[in-house]
Amino acid sequence: MPRIEPATPGEPERLQKALAHAGVASRRSLETLIVEGRITINGKVAKLGDRVRSDDRVLVDSRPVKLRVGVDEPRVLMYHKPAGEIVSRDDPEGRPSVFARLPPLLGGRWLAIGRLDFNTSGLLLLTSSGELAQRMSHPSHEIEREYAVRVLGELADETLSRLRKGIQLEDGPARFELIEEAGGEGTNRWYRVILREGRNREVRRMFEAVGLTVSRLMRVRFGPFQLPPRLRQGHWDEIPAPTLAKLLSSLDKPGKSPRRR
Repeated sequence: MPRIEPATPGEPERLQKALAHAGVASRRSLETLIVEGRITINGKVAKLGDRVRSDDRVLVDSRPVKLRVGVDEPRVLMYHKPAGEIVSRDDPEGRPSVFARLPPLLGGRWLAIGRLDFNTSGLLLLTSSGELAQRMSHPSHEIEREYAVRVLGELADETLSRLRKGIQLEDGPARFELIEEAGGEGTNRWYRVILREGRNREVRRMFEAVGLTVSRLMRVRFGPFQLPPRLRQGHWDEIPAPTLAKLLSSLDKPGKSPRRR
């Protein structure tokens, strides 16, 4: 994954980059807001190509944003999502949202790095940096996601082989980088699976494609970020800056992926 390079202190930054670092949105979304005239700088409507400093007054949809120009230190939270929460701020059905549990973020908002569906629990990463969220979520970076899966029934060796080699879903081929048994008795069997993309309900759909129903699904790892055993459901923990820097730098190093099966 490309690293996010810090700007030289004191130098102005492009508006969309500064706002992305503040956690407002991704750069692409911010470009749309600029074109639509929804962002102002010191009382004037912003234009593409405008640059800002930390002391400029920037409003997005009339709301002030605190800029940290020249300081590129994204914040990342690990949240243990319970089943029964959505990864969205707006829901017509009024279901509980993960964002209601998070601490306030001055001058910006938390952005989810990927998603977990309503019935899936486990590790959800959230960041203050729109650029980091976009880069870590983009399929081109092939960041591993690891899940613990409980299914009703046992997979035959032939079915395991199919899931490793790849099966066809309605939105394209899919395969597990790794799938291995992880215990269980009777009709409930646990499996450990790893894949390198985050399509909607992909793990569930892959098991459904071979005739098995997922009764519980929990994400335990996203890239180098592991769900801490001590982190209870519905609780969050912020990754300290030195630890975060090491974890992000590890994404650029080869040979970090678990073995394939």
